[in-house]
Amino acid sequence: METQNPKNKKSYKDLNVWRKSIELSVVIYALTANFPDSEKFGLSSQMTRAAVSIASNIAEGSGRGSKKEFCHFLRIALGSANELETQIEIAKLLPFSKNLDYTNINNLLTEVLKMLYALINSLASSN
Repeated sequence: METQNPKNKKSYKDLNVWRKSIELSVVIYALTANFPDSEKFGLSSQMTRAAVSIASNIAEGSGRGSKKEFCHFLRIALGSANELETQIEIAKLLPFSKNLDYTNINNLLTEVLKMLYALINSLASSN
């Protein structure tokens, strides 16, 4: 369902960082589907929540109406991205995860992190 923006203002859906974070969430879900059932409420759940939190905070912040609040939520998204990065590193070290391919996830996460930093810096310097 598409929502109309009454002020012809750009939507968070127009932001490349939001699109990439959605893509990252999808690949995290695909990866964690390969984790054992014993991880369903453990690392798998932590990773999917952190990934979803990135896109969610970008969306929430963009709707807050001020650059200051948007930056605040982008920083929360950045925190979630760093949390996910840590969880990925832990997952890589676990026996059940040794044969899983993390290349695409690492590349996407790096791209999202760079985009978040750039957007935060751009908004902060325009104040």
